[in-house]
Amino acid sequence: MITILIIMMESTASNPEKSQLIESFKSSGVTLVYGDIYHHESLVKAIKKVDVVISAVGNQQIDDQMKIVAAIKEAGNIKRFLPSEFTMDVDRAHAIEPLASTLKLKAKIRRAIEAEGIPYTYLVSNGFAAFFLRNFGQAGATAPPRDKVVIIGDGNPKATFVKEEDIATYTIKAVDDPRTLNKILYLRPPANILSFNEIVSLWEKKISKTLEKIYVLEDELLKKIQESSVPIDFFIYVSHSVFVKGDAGNFEINASIGVKSSELYPDVKYTTLDEHLDQFI
Repeated sequence: MITILIIMMESTASNPEKSQLIESFKSSGVTLVYGDIYHHESLVKAIKKVDVVISAVGNQQIDDQMKIVAAIKEAGNIKRFLPSEFTMDVDRAHAIEPLASTLKLKAKIRRAIEAEGIPYTYLVSNGFAAFFLRNFGQAGATAPPRDKVVIIGDGNPKATFVKEEDIATYTIKAVDDPRTLNKILYLRPPANILSFNEIVSLWEKKISKTLEKIYVLEDELLKKIQESSVPIDFFIYVSHSVFVKGDAGNFEINASIGVKSSELYPDVKYTTLDEHLDQFI
């Protein structure tokens, strides 16, 4: 049996907005171990109590994971570290700024982990299904489109989306699996590898209606970004990488450094995009 550390400051535990989530952890039998990412001694003390560290820090704290790397190195007992990535493969993306800088920071964390000889698994989750399918990335929309849909790119590059709960399932399966040790685990559920056009087609069949499709090709998209006088939604930069450059799957997985979730865990009954869309009908 392994112990998994949830890196959490005590102030977070007392946050009313987080209390429900924290209580759900406790009711599931999770023991919370407190450690402050900005207080080295407390972080080392917490890490010494566990076997695996899964980081889920947000984009604004990616570089702060260097502090976690240092604490893990000093503690000397960690069997596996999963840094906060939860996106496409950071070493293979063709992103534009500011996404490019975020991915470079994540790659920097990878190199630091490797340099320190810390056992790791890098989780390439690709897209979050619930986040994308709630509105197909349509600005300001609160539901999937019913009349027209804006498609970034020509709609043909394949993308992969995984339900957030399934990402959690694969993550937990990987933490003590020797097959994922010092490997990249790619989440590519076969039924969830679809192009934007194919996702729209699925939705059209469910609502028995053909949507008006507005395609925003790369040149036009980049021009809009450059000329915008207001902050651009970060999702646009991700969409460029995924739907224009095809960074979710425009490469073959190198078996010497990467493994597929579908091959390691065929028993996982993941939610397909087809099934996920049913809730919006």
